[in-house]
Amino acid sequence: MIKKSTNNRFFLSVLLCCGLLLICAGCEKNIDDKREKTEFEIDKIFERGPLTVHILIDRSKITIAETLLLEFEATIEPPYEVQMPSVVKVLENFGIIDWYNLGDRLDANDNIVSRYQYRLEPFLSGTYAIPAFTFEFYDINSPAEEKRHELTTEPIDIEVTSLLGQERAELVIADIEGVLEMPRKSSLRWIWILCTAGVIVAVGVWLYLRRKRVEELVRIFSPAHEIAYVRLRALVKDDLIAAGRIKEFYERISDILRHYIEHRFDLRAPERTTEEFLAELAVTDILAGPDKRDIGEFLKHCDLVKFAKYNPTTEQIQQTFDLVKYFIEKTKSEERRIDVTDTNNVEQTVEIGSV
Repeated sequence: MIKKSTNNRFFLSVLLCCGLLLICAGCEKNIDDKREKTEFEIDKIFERGPLTVHILIDRSKITIAETLLLEFEATIEPPYEVQMPSVVKVLENFGIIDWYNLGDRLDANDNIVSRYQYRLEPFLSGTYAIPAFTFEFYDINSPAEEKRHELTTEPIDIEVTSLLGQERAELVIADIEGVLEMPRKSSLRWIWILCTAGVIVAVGVWLYLRRKRVEELVRIFSPAHEIAYVRLRALVKDDLIAAGRIKEFYERISDILRHYIEHRFDLRAPERTTEEFLAELAVTDILAGPDKRDIGEFLKHCDLVKFAKYNPTTEQIQQTFDLVKYFIEKTKSEERRIDVTDTNNVEQTVEIGSV
Protein backbone atom coordinates (compact mmCIF):
# COMPACT_ATOMS: atom_id res chain seq x y z
CA MET A 1 0.00 0.00 0.00
CA ILE A 2 2.90 2.33 0.87
CA LYS A 3 4.67 1.50 -2.40
CA LYS A 4 1.56 2.38 -4.44
CA SER A 5 1.26 5.77 -2.72
CA THR A 6 4.92 6.48 -3.46
CA ASN A 7 4.43 5.68 -7.14
CA ASN A 8 1.43 8.00 -7.34
CA ARG A 9 3.43 10.85 -5.86
CA PHE A 10 6.24 10.23 -8.33
CA PHE A 11 3.86 10.38 -11.32
CA LEU A 12 2.21 13.57 -9.98
CA SER A 13 5.62 15.23 -9.63
CA VAL A 14 6.55 14.29 -13.21
CA LEU A 15 3.25 15.69 -14.54
CA LEU A 16 3.71 18.93 -12.58
CA CYS A 17 7.24 19.47 -13.98
CA CYS A 18 6.02 18.84 -17.54
CA GLY A 19 3.22 21.38 -17.09
CA LEU A 20 5.64 24.05 -15.83
CA LEU A 21 7.96 23.44 -18.81
CA LEU A 22 5.04 23.83 -21.24
CA ILE A 23 3.93 27.07 -19.56
CA CYS A 24 7.46 28.51 -19.74
CA ALA A 25 7.78 27.51 -23.39
CA GLY A 26 4.42 29.11 -24.14
CA CYS A 27 5.44 32.34 -22.38
CA GLU A 28 8.70 32.46 -24.34
CA LYS A 29 6.82 31.89 -27.57
CA ASN A 30 4.35 34.65 -26.73
CA ILE A 31 7.23 37.05 -26.10
CA ASP A 32 8.84 36.14 -29.41
CA ASP A 33 5.50 36.48 -31.19
CA LYS A 34 5.04 39.91 -29.63
CA ARG A 35 8.44 41.03 -30.84
CA GLU A 36 7.72 39.74 -34.33
CA LYS A 37 4.47 41.70 -34.42
CA THR A 38 6.28 45.00 -33.80
CA GLU A 39 6.24 46.47 -37.31
CA PHE A 40 7.54 49.72 -38.77
CA GLU A 41 6.37 50.98 -42.14
CA ILE A 42 9.79 52.54 -42.80
CA ASP A 43 13.04 50.67 -42.09
CA LYS A 44 16.18 52.26 -43.55
CA ILE A 45 19.56 50.53 -43.09
CA PHE A 46 22.90 52.38 -43.18
CA GLU A 47 26.31 50.72 -42.81
CA ARG A 48 29.88 51.85 -42.44
CA GLY A 49 32.69 49.58 -41.25
CA PRO A 50 31.76 47.96 -37.93
CA LEU A 51 28.55 50.06 -37.52
CA THR A 52 25.08 49.22 -38.82
CA VAL A 53 22.18 51.65 -38.16
CA HIS A 54 18.45 51.05 -38.61
CA ILE A 55 16.18 54.14 -38.84
CA LEU A 56 12.64 52.88 -38.16
CA ILE A 57 9.44 54.95 -38.43
CA ASP A 58 6.01 53.49 -37.74
CA ARG A 59 4.17 55.48 -40.45
CA SER A 60 4.97 57.60 -43.49
CA LYS A 61 1.65 59.52 -43.39
CA ILE A 62 -0.12 60.97 -40.33
CA THR A 63 -2.68 63.66 -39.56
CA ILE A 64 -1.72 66.81 -37.69
CA ALA A 65 -3.50 65.44 -34.60
CA GLU A 66 -1.44 62.20 -34.53
CA THR A 67 2.08 61.34 -33.36
CA LEU A 68 5.02 59.55 -34.97
CA LEU A 69 7.27 56.84 -33.50
CA LEU A 70 10.96 57.12 -34.47
CA GLU A 71 13.46 54.44 -33.43
CA PHE A 72 17.25 54.21 -33.72
CA GLU A 73 18.87 50.77 -33.62
CA ALA A 74 22.68 50.88 -33.76
CA THR A 75 24.73 47.64 -33.93
CA ILE A 76 28.49 48.03 -33.30
CA GLU A 77 31.24 45.42 -33.40
CA PRO A 78 33.74 45.27 -30.48
CA PRO A 79 36.09 46.93 -29.63
CA TYR A 80 34.22 49.93 -31.12
CA GLU A 81 31.70 52.12 -29.32
CA VAL A 82 28.97 54.26 -30.89
CA GLN A 83 27.68 57.67 -29.83
CA MET A 84 23.98 58.25 -30.58
CA PRO A 85 23.02 61.59 -32.25
CA SER A 86 21.31 64.50 -30.50
CA VAL A 87 17.76 64.52 -31.88
CA VAL A 88 16.69 67.79 -30.24
CA LYS A 89 19.31 69.85 -32.10
CA VAL A 90 18.42 68.40 -35.52
CA LEU A 91 14.59 68.28 -35.57
CA GLU A 92 12.91 71.41 -36.95
CA ASN A 93 9.38 70.45 -38.04
CA PHE A 94 8.53 68.03 -35.22
CA GLY A 95 8.40 68.34 -31.45
CA ILE A 96 9.52 65.59 -29.06
CA ILE A 97 6.69 64.50 -26.74
CA ASP A 98 8.65 61.70 -25.05
CA TRP A 99 11.70 59.51 -25.56
CA TYR A 100 12.88 56.12 -24.27
CA ASN A 101 16.27 54.44 -23.87
CA LEU A 102 15.47 50.76 -24.55
CA GLY A 103 18.91 49.69 -23.32
CA ASP A 104 21.74 47.65 -24.79
CA ARG A 105 21.88 43.95 -25.64
CA LEU A 106 24.17 41.45 -27.40
CA ASP A 107 23.15 39.87 -30.69
CA ALA A 108 24.08 36.37 -31.90
CA ASN A 109 27.53 37.61 -32.99
CA ASP A 110 28.27 39.31 -29.63
CA ASN A 111 27.82 42.75 -31.19
CA ILE A 112 26.33 45.49 -28.98
CA VAL A 113 22.84 46.64 -30.06
CA SER A 114 21.58 50.00 -28.70
CA ARG A 115 17.98 51.19 -29.18
CA TYR A 116 16.36 54.58 -28.62
CA GLN A 117 12.75 55.57 -29.34
CA TYR A 118 11.24 59.06 -29.78
CA ARG A 119 7.55 60.03 -29.87
CA LEU A 120 7.23 63.03 -32.25
CA GLU A 121 4.44 65.55 -32.87
CA PRO A 122 4.08 67.57 -36.12
CA PHE A 123 3.74 71.35 -36.00
CA LEU A 124 1.95 72.02 -39.31
CA SER A 125 0.34 70.09 -42.15
CA GLY A 126 2.40 69.40 -45.28
CA THR A 127 5.34 67.19 -46.27
CA TYR A 128 8.31 67.41 -43.94
CA ALA A 129 11.55 65.47 -43.66
CA ILE A 130 12.90 63.53 -40.73
CA PRO A 131 16.42 64.95 -41.12
CA ALA A 132 19.71 63.10 -41.52
CA PHE A 133 21.38 61.99 -38.28
CA THR A 134 25.10 61.55 -37.66
CA PHE A 135 26.38 58.61 -35.58
CA GLU A 136 29.97 58.79 -34.30
CA PHE A 137 31.98 55.65 -33.50
CA TYR A 138 35.53 54.98 -32.42
CA ASP A 139 37.94 52.28 -31.30
CA ILE A 140 38.08 52.29 -27.50
CA ASN A 141 41.69 51.04 -27.63
CA SER A 142 42.83 54.14 -29.55
CA PRO A 143 42.70 57.87 -28.66
CA ALA A 144 39.15 59.05 -29.39
CA GLU A 145 40.25 62.29 -31.04
CA GLU A 146 42.39 60.43 -33.58
CA LYS A 147 40.11 57.51 -34.50
CA ARG A 148 36.61 58.98 -34.57
CA HIS A 149 34.46 58.05 -37.57
CA GLU A 150 31.01 59.17 -38.70
CA LEU A 151 28.00 57.52 -40.34
CA THR A 152 25.34 59.94 -41.66
CA THR A 153 21.85 58.77 -42.61
CA GLU A 154 19.54 60.24 -45.26
CA PRO A 155 16.41 62.43 -44.78
CA ILE A 156 13.05 60.63 -44.81
CA ASP A 157 9.88 62.46 -45.97
CA ILE A 158 6.74 62.29 -43.81
CA GLU A 159 3.35 63.52 -45.05
CA VAL A 160 1.27 65.38 -42.45
CA THR A 161 -2.34 65.74 -43.57
CA SER A 162 -4.93 68.28 -42.49
CA LEU A 163 -7.35 67.58 -39.67
CA LEU A 164 -10.16 68.18 -42.22
CA GLY A 165 -11.26 65.45 -44.60
CA GLN A 166 -12.09 66.07 -48.27
CA GLU A 167 -15.69 65.18 -47.64
CA ARG A 168 -16.06 68.29 -45.45
CA ALA A 169 -15.34 70.79 -48.20
CA GLU A 170 -18.82 72.33 -47.94
CA LEU A 171 -19.78 73.30 -44.41
CA VAL A 172 -23.07 74.96 -43.54
CA ILE A 173 -23.50 77.23 -40.54
CA ALA A 174 -27.02 77.52 -39.19
CA ASP A 175 -28.59 80.99 -39.15
CA ILE A 176 -28.73 82.91 -35.88
CA GLU A 177 -32.11 82.61 -34.24
CA GLY A 178 -34.18 85.71 -33.61
CA VAL A 179 -33.80 87.73 -30.42
CA LEU A 180 -36.15 86.63 -27.65
CA GLU A 181 -37.36 89.02 -24.98
CA MET A 182 -36.98 87.68 -21.46
CA PRO A 183 -40.00 88.12 -19.20
CA ARG A 184 -39.44 90.52 -16.31
CA LYS A 185 -39.57 88.99 -12.89
CA SER A 186 -41.05 90.59 -9.83
CA SER A 187 -38.66 92.39 -7.50
CA LEU A 188 -37.25 90.18 -4.76
CA ARG A 189 -35.23 92.82 -2.97
CA TRP A 190 -34.76 91.12 0.39
CA ILE A 191 -33.83 87.79 -1.16
CA TRP A 192 -31.16 89.50 -3.24
CA ILE A 193 -29.81 91.30 -0.18
CA LEU A 194 -29.55 88.04 1.77
CA CYS A 195 -27.91 86.24 -1.16
CA THR A 196 -25.40 89.08 -1.61
CA ALA A 197 -24.54 89.03 2.07
CA GLY A 198 -24.10 85.27 1.96
CA VAL A 199 -21.77 85.54 -1.03
CA ILE A 200 -19.69 88.22 0.71
CA VAL A 201 -19.36 86.06 3.83
CA ALA A 202 -18.42 82.99 1.75
CA VAL A 203 -15.78 84.96 -0.17
CA GLY A 204 -14.36 86.33 3.08
CA VAL A 205 -14.09 82.85 4.59
CA TRP A 206 -12.47 81.53 1.39
CA LEU A 207 -9.92 84.37 1.35
CA TYR A 208 -9.10 83.76 5.02
CA LEU A 209 -8.55 80.01 4.49
CA ARG A 210 -6.57 80.64 1.34
CA ARG A 211 -4.26 83.08 3.11
CA LYS A 212 -3.62 80.51 5.84
CA ARG A 213 -2.40 77.88 3.39
CA VAL A 214 -0.62 80.17 0.91
CA GLU A 215 2.75 79.51 2.56
CA GLU A 216 2.27 75.75 2.12
CA LEU A 217 1.59 75.98 -1.60
CA VAL A 218 4.26 75.05 -4.11
CA ARG A 219 3.91 77.53 -6.90
CA ILE A 220 3.65 76.03 -10.41
CA PHE A 221 4.91 78.05 -13.36
CA SER A 222 4.55 77.08 -17.00
CA PRO A 223 5.68 78.75 -20.26
CA ALA A 224 2.95 80.49 -22.21
CA HIS A 225 3.43 78.27 -25.27
CA GLU A 226 2.95 75.07 -23.24
CA ILE A 227 -0.40 76.38 -21.97
CA ALA A 228 -1.44 77.23 -25.54
CA TYR A 229 -0.36 73.82 -26.90
CA VAL A 230 -2.49 72.00 -24.29
CA ARG A 231 -5.53 74.05 -25.30
CA LEU A 232 -4.87 73.43 -29.02
CA ARG A 233 -4.71 69.66 -28.42
CA ALA A 234 -8.02 69.82 -26.55
CA LEU A 235 -9.54 71.75 -29.48
CA VAL A 236 -8.39 69.13 -32.00
CA LYS A 237 -9.63 66.30 -29.77
CA ASP A 238 -13.15 67.79 -29.58
CA ASP A 239 -13.34 67.69 -33.43
CA LEU A 240 -15.83 70.58 -33.67
CA ILE A 241 -15.44 70.81 -37.46
CA ALA A 242 -16.86 67.31 -37.93
CA ALA A 243 -19.89 68.27 -35.84
CA GLY A 244 -20.48 71.42 -37.90
CA ARG A 245 -19.81 73.69 -34.88
CA ILE A 246 -17.71 76.14 -36.88
CA LYS A 247 -18.59 79.22 -34.82
CA GLU A 248 -17.56 77.50 -31.58
CA PHE A 249 -14.29 76.40 -33.23
CA TYR A 250 -13.46 80.01 -34.15
CA GLU A 251 -14.44 81.32 -30.71
CA ARG A 252 -12.08 78.87 -29.01
CA ILE A 253 -9.09 79.27 -31.35
CA SER A 254 -9.41 83.09 -31.15
CA ASP A 255 -9.47 82.84 -27.34
CA ILE A 256 -6.36 80.59 -27.38
CA LEU A 257 -4.34 83.12 -29.42
CA ARG A 258 -5.57 86.11 -27.37
CA HIS A 259 -4.56 84.48 -24.06
CA TYR A 260 -1.21 83.39 -25.49
CA ILE A 261 -0.46 86.99 -26.55
CA GLU A 262 -1.41 88.22 -23.07
CA HIS A 263 0.74 85.58 -21.33
CA ARG A 264 3.70 85.91 -23.70
CA PHE A 265 3.84 89.67 -24.40
CA ASP A 266 1.77 91.13 -21.51
CA LEU A 267 -0.76 92.70 -23.92
CA ARG A 268 -4.36 92.83 -22.67
CA ALA A 269 -5.86 90.96 -25.62
CA PRO A 270 -8.72 88.82 -24.14
CA GLU A 271 -10.63 91.69 -22.44
CA ARG A 272 -10.64 94.04 -25.43
CA THR A 273 -12.48 94.22 -28.72
CA THR A 274 -10.58 93.55 -31.91
CA GLU A 275 -10.46 97.28 -32.75
CA GLU A 276 -9.15 98.24 -29.28
CA PHE A 277 -6.49 95.54 -29.29
CA LEU A 278 -5.28 96.29 -32.84
CA ALA A 279 -5.02 99.99 -31.96
CA GLU A 280 -2.72 99.15 -29.04
CA LEU A 281 -0.78 96.62 -31.13
CA ALA A 282 -0.11 99.24 -33.82
CA VAL A 283 1.88 101.50 -31.42
CA THR A 284 3.92 98.76 -29.73
CA ASP A 285 7.27 97.48 -30.99
CA ILE A 286 7.06 94.08 -29.29
CA LEU A 287 6.04 92.34 -32.52
CA ALA A 288 7.35 92.78 -36.06
CA GLY A 289 5.24 94.31 -38.82
CA PRO A 290 4.39 91.01 -40.61
CA ASP A 291 3.28 89.44 -37.31
CA LYS A 292 1.03 92.42 -36.56
CA ARG A 293 -0.52 92.14 -40.02
CA ASP A 294 -1.13 88.37 -39.66
CA ILE A 295 -2.72 88.79 -36.22
CA GLY A 296 -4.97 91.59 -37.47
CA GLU A 297 -6.20 89.53 -40.45
CA PHE A 298 -6.72 86.49 -38.18
CA LEU A 299 -8.86 88.40 -35.64
CA LYS A 300 -10.94 90.10 -38.34
CA HIS A 301 -11.54 86.73 -40.04
CA CYS A 302 -12.66 85.22 -36.71
CA ASP A 303 -15.06 88.14 -36.11
CA LEU A 304 -16.64 87.60 -39.54
CA VAL A 305 -17.38 83.97 -38.65
CA LYS A 306 -18.54 84.71 -35.09
CA PHE A 307 -20.70 87.78 -35.70
CA ALA A 308 -21.41 88.13 -39.43
CA LYS A 309 -22.43 84.52 -40.22
CA TYR A 310 -19.53 84.21 -42.67
CA ASN A 311 -19.11 80.64 -43.96
CA PRO A 312 -15.37 79.85 -44.23
CA THR A 313 -14.00 77.31 -46.69
CA THR A 314 -12.14 74.18 -45.65
CA GLU A 315 -8.85 75.73 -46.72
CA GLN A 316 -9.52 78.89 -44.66
CA ILE A 317 -10.25 76.80 -41.55
CA GLN A 318 -6.99 74.88 -41.94
CA GLN A 319 -5.03 78.08 -42.59
CA THR A 320 -6.53 79.61 -39.42
CA PHE A 321 -5.38 76.65 -37.31
CA ASP A 322 -1.92 76.57 -38.94
CA LEU A 323 -1.42 80.33 -38.43
CA VAL A 324 -2.04 80.07 -34.66
CA LYS A 325 0.23 77.07 -34.22
CA TYR A 326 2.99 78.61 -36.38
CA PHE A 327 2.83 81.96 -34.50
CA ILE A 328 3.10 80.19 -31.12
CA GLU A 329 6.01 78.04 -32.30
CA LYS A 330 7.77 81.08 -33.78
CA THR A 331 7.48 83.32 -30.68
CA LYS A 332 7.68 80.76 -27.85
CA SER A 333 10.07 81.46 -24.96
CA GLU A 334 11.05 79.54 -21.85
CA GLU A 335 11.80 82.79 -19.99
CA ARG A 336 8.22 84.07 -19.91
CA ARG A 337 6.42 81.77 -17.42
CA ILE A 338 2.87 81.99 -16.03
CA ASP A 339 1.75 81.03 -12.52
CA VAL A 340 -0.86 78.25 -13.00
CA THR A 341 -0.96 77.07 -9.37
CA ASP A 342 -4.46 78.33 -8.57
CA THR A 343 -5.95 78.39 -12.07
CA ASN A 344 -9.44 76.98 -12.64
CA ASN A 345 -8.80 76.48 -16.36
CA VAL A 346 -8.81 72.70 -16.91
CA GLU A 347 -7.01 73.06 -20.24
CA GLN A 348 -4.03 74.65 -18.44
CA THR A 349 -3.78 72.20 -15.55
CA VAL A 350 -4.50 68.80 -17.11
CA GLU A 351 -1.27 67.08 -18.17
CA ILE A 352 0.60 70.42 -18.25
CA GLY A 353 3.86 68.59 -17.54
CA SER A 354 3.70 66.46 -20.68
CA VAL A 355 3.49 69.21 -23.29
